[in-house]
Amino acid sequence: MGHIVLMDEPLSNKIAAGEVVERPASVVKELVENAIDAGGNSIEVRLEEAGLTSIRVTDNGKGMDAEDALLCFSRHATSKIGNEHDLFRIRTLGFRGEALASIAAVSKVDMKTSDGESGGCRIRIEGTRIIGQEPAAYRKGTDITVSQLFFNTPARLKYMKTIQTELGHSIDYMNRAALSHPGIAFRLIHNGQEHLRTSGSGNLLKVISDIYGAGTARKMLSFSGESADYEVSGYCALPDITRASKNYMTVLVNGRWVKSFAVTKAVIDAYHTYLPIGRYPIAVIDIKGDPYLTDVNVHPAKQQIRLSKEPELCALIRDAVRRAVAGSIGAPAAKPPKEARPKTEQTSLWHQQQENRVMPEAGKTIYHPVSPISDIPRPDHPISEPETSAKTFGSGLQLSVQESNPNKEASKFPSDVQIIAEPSARTETEDHTEPASDFVRDAHGTDEHSRKVPFGELEVVGQIHGTYIVAQSTDGFYLVDQHAAQERIKYEYFREKVKRADGNERQTLMIPMTFHYPPDDMERIREQRETLASVGVDMQEFGNRTFVVREHPSWFPAGSEEEIIDALVEQAMEERSADIGKLLEETAILMSCKRSIKANHYLTRADMEQLLHDLGQAESPYTCPHGRPVIIHFSTYEIEKMFKRVM
Repeated sequence: MGHIVLMDEPLSNKIAAGEVVERPASVVKELVENAIDAGGNSIEVRLEEAGLTSIRVTDNGKGMDAEDALLCFSRHATSKIGNEHDLFRIRTLGFRGEALASIAAVSKVDMKTSDGESGGCRIRIEGTRIIGQEPAAYRKGTDITVSQLFFNTPARLKYMKTIQTELGHSIDYMNRAALSHPGIAFRLIHNGQEHLRTSGSGNLLKVISDIYGAGTARKMLSFSGESADYEVSGYCALPDITRASKNYMTVLVNGRWVKSFAVTKAVIDAYHTYLPIGRYPIAVIDIKGDPYLTDVNVHPAKQQIRLSKEPELCALIRDAVRRAVAGSIGAPAAKPPKEARPKTEQTSLWHQQQENRVMPEAGKTIYHPVSPISDIPRPDHPISEPETSAKTFGSGLQLSVQESNPNKEASKFPSDVQIIAEPSARTETEDHTEPASDFVRDAHGTDEHSRKVPFGELEVVGQIHGTYIVAQSTDGFYLVDQHAAQERIKYEYFREKVKRADGNERQTLMIPMTFHYPPDDMERIREQRETLASVGVDMQEFGNRTFVVREHPSWFPAGSEEEIIDALVEQAMEERSADIGKLLEETAILMSCKRSIKANHYLTRADMEQLLHDLGQAESPYTCPHGRPVIIHFSTYEIEKMFKRVM
């Protein structure tokens, strides 16, 4: 006798349900897609306990008669395709005929429906077993309730997340459904509280406003493009509206929400150089084309599809979005040239020296101002003074004149003469960033000689492109990334501050800060409120989809409080955990990055010297908190080898 047997229908349905019904949001998706395919223009979803207790979907579509109502729960029963040729030109959201059978296999279903002609009927099913079928008066449309999800597969319940997390998945899908069908009025209610309502006016920008808020909608840019095979259109946000996740980019293909790595990458590429690292735009990309060019029969969830001529499509999307973004930024109007200001960037390879000095007597001291770097002598001005090295930095730069090579001819200055360089006035620059020492002195609490500088005493030579500081010492020269250097300095300061953070270091606000979030984000924030409160950010609910913050830690950088709080909230939502230590570490990194000197910012010599001094006091001066190098050393031997002075 053989060992192979056919599984009975209830068992095979349970196995098949594992691919289609993963969580309550899967049920919401399948039922809403059926309602959309039925032609309804008003769809209401009601959830109890995130759908684990009850999911009810009501629509005003074409409905079904009694015969179809009973047949629709059979596996592979569908009205969407009739033959194999239809499989290659699918225009509906559903077509497999598996959704209702899979849902009924792992839950209790109660459905009332009517086609508006033959009265109505009611069907009740419990785990694929029909327990009731009778006529029931009902208007045209369908009302289906799914309760006690996974009641007969308890192992699946063990993998369900918290109520807020499961609700967040359902809200996320409903947002996508509303964006893909702006002509349908959607409503989502959870435990009696409304989380989404759209008007069904057909205006996509209005739906974006309903989901992301009016402030975000006002900063959305429309784009469009067309090729021989595809039409693309939609909205993308201005570069100053970003998120920490790619989840805010919605890709729609012929009215179907899909996940496409290639399309989202094309959108991100269109923002090239406009977005900070690790930040992503809000965008809705609507792609229309012949269904023959797409293959949606890839996965039971129908979220992964194959696109024909995908490279050409991505290029079309990238160009359309890029035109919209670049056009919104524009170029500033040309202004008459202003009087030239002294530059702080090094304009010569020659080291700055003081000329035409009066020879002092032995034992005396010369005081002179530090000249701007733009006044460095040119090569046609011979420099006969001996080499010097900086001994101290900060408010006064003390240069001890000494011979670097005893075999050279004697210096024209007596050996016991000191040159004290007084700091020059700060060169005013636009968008000035504070000196590196603003946060650092409090961070270390030590004087400048309390810790040994790990890379020796450095003497500032100049600055390259307003980004890199060039310094020299007796063992060669150094290139320092000024942004990474100040990130490291401030990171160590903020790291200690957040470790010692407590309820006493709070700044009470006269006017509370208000933060607006989409419904799914609201649920994630509610789940992480205790985590945020532990770092001093107490989010209090205030009206519909709004949180207010009435106080925050007093050590938040002035002027960046709202940006810091918003970024912390995003971090907490992405992590979905209560790891306080990790969140505190990310807080320190975030704040150090926000207020550090940026690239293309020209510093005065005094600022460069102070930055190098403070970097020398850091515990780990060689990398920034993100792991990038801060300082690169070129030894004298390496330089001489490059110039073939040594072999």
